[in-house]
Amino acid sequence: MIINSQESTRVCSGGRAIAEMIKLYEPGPIFGMGGFQMLPFYEGARQLGMRHILINDERAGAFAADAYARATGRPGLCDATLGPGATNLVTALVESLNAGIPIVALVGDTHRSHSWKNMTQETRQEELLRPAVKEYLRVEDIARIPELVRRAFSVATSGRPGPVVLAVPEDIAHAEHHFAAADFWADQRATRVPSTRSSPAPDAVQDAAAVLEGAQRPVILAGGGVHLADAYAELAALAETLNAPVAHTLSGKGALSCLDDRSIGLFGRYSRFANEIIDTADALVVVGSKLGEIATKRYTIPRAGIPIVHLDNTAEELGRYTKIDVALWGDAREGLSRLHEALSDRVPPQRTSFWQEIAERRTAWEREAEPRYASADSPVHMARLINEMNTLLPPEAVVVADGGFASHWTGLLYNTKQAGRGYISDRGFASIGYGLPGAMGAFLAGRSPVIGLTGDGGFNMTVGELETAVREKMEFVLLVVNNAASGYVKALQHAVYGPGSYESSDLSELNYARIAEAYGCLGIRVDDPGQLAGALTRALAERGRPVVIDVAVTRDPAQMLPAVDSRTLKVEAGDRPA
Repeated sequence: MIINSQESTRVCSGGRAIAEMIKLYEPGPIFGMGGFQMLPFYEGARQLGMRHILINDERAGAFAADAYARATGRPGLCDATLGPGATNLVTALVESLNAGIPIVALVGDTHRSHSWKNMTQETRQEELLRPAVKEYLRVEDIARIPELVRRAFSVATSGRPGPVVLAVPEDIAHAEHHFAAADFWADQRATRVPSTRSSPAPDAVQDAAAVLEGAQRPVILAGGGVHLADAYAELAALAETLNAPVAHTLSGKGALSCLDDRSIGLFGRYSRFANEIIDTADALVVVGSKLGEIATKRYTIPRAGIPIVHLDNTAEELGRYTKIDVALWGDAREGLSRLHEALSDRVPPQRTSFWQEIAERRTAWEREAEPRYASADSPVHMARLINEMNTLLPPEAVVVADGGFASHWTGLLYNTKQAGRGYISDRGFASIGYGLPGAMGAFLAGRSPVIGLTGDGGFNMTVGELETAVREKMEFVLLVVNNAASGYVKALQHAVYGPGSYESSDLSELNYARIAEAYGCLGIRVDDPGQLAGALTRALAERGRPVVIDVAVTRDPAQMLPAVDSRTLKVEAGDRPA
């Protein structure tokens, strides 16, 4: 306990009380930028020895907190001051909300005696933030601080996790109060996700088992919920019992190692060969996926008529888009375990012809992909860059991919080597600008090595955080995919309107290695694919500072999308292949 348990009461500021309550949850770093409203909290954090990371933009701080939470399963923490600080959080908080990531965000608010009298930086921030979070809590009574901090952590980590805002008015933060020492306790279940687990109804599990027992070509579709539930062993056990292949969403990459024989890779808008296998399936088990636009290739997957068992801990996601035959409402680990138990007394079927077909499709895909993986093109082909990552990165590596161009390519071509959250991408909202702060958060989570991937457009948004990373002596590698363009947009303009039809999609030709060096990083420029291996090896050996590798990749918009052969990709006006 932070407050002496022998004391019945103790006088301290509201801000100090918040710091003491958070300390009880054994927090990781707090990312933020202070203002007057929250000064007592900052002082309390300093006195208590908590680690606070000053960032240069609140959105980047919340992105870093998001990546920290994904890498650890523990709530990410960030803070922002009244007005512009609070509103800068919105994009990042929506990412965490859509992806189910636990975040506790402290936000300063106006002095209640002067609210709505045009206080400096005052705005209707609650109306802006409330739809971006799972719950918005405002402290109206200083005595309730311990209760409301517990509530914030409980909501963030329970059910489908998500971000919670704790808004602290200036007068609450600065005022002193006689707190009851007995009020200062933490619910230890809420220190990580999931804080509680629930199992699907037994009759629903039996119905699901009945669907799967008769299937000859079952396929498991794994989403990000497998990571949130730490359900890797249970997923692998069910796949073995069913003798079924496993496909994954972008957020579900790593639910099963990409090198596992049962993995058939990414499905949805981009696919190695999983889409074709899914199309011929006679039963699907969907685990921890919302089956949104990307996973369903704009609502064309799965085909009508395939029996579907859908397991999710959020009831309103069950049957949102397509008809499902059995709804399993519960935690992914518990649901997979119950389903495995219901099927465990049967001998796993051989499915020889099914696996032969999968092997043939895998071989065909590898044959088609090999020229791109081995490309000697200069500027560098994206597939060649990812192939070098596949070759050189150890199994424990964590790749953090920015939301757009970088995640599309790595989602399709990068291989995780073991089950777990070894791949992080902000696909909840798919905002660019996540790569650098995401790498910061993953490093501070204790993961190593961390390799961030961002485009030049996304890097331009958050380049100021290199100052933060250098100041804090963070060790990670950031690959800047430099095509001197908003590459995804330029590729779409090319596909929809034809060669030469580009508007507001070109960027300046910059040397980001030199820019990184000015911040104090090690900067490496790569123009030729033969330089990639040496650059990555040197970067992974660097200590005490970040490394930025500026990789000049193709400027040809016909080659910017990660289809098997992106030149043949057909895009109709109104469609969006992402």
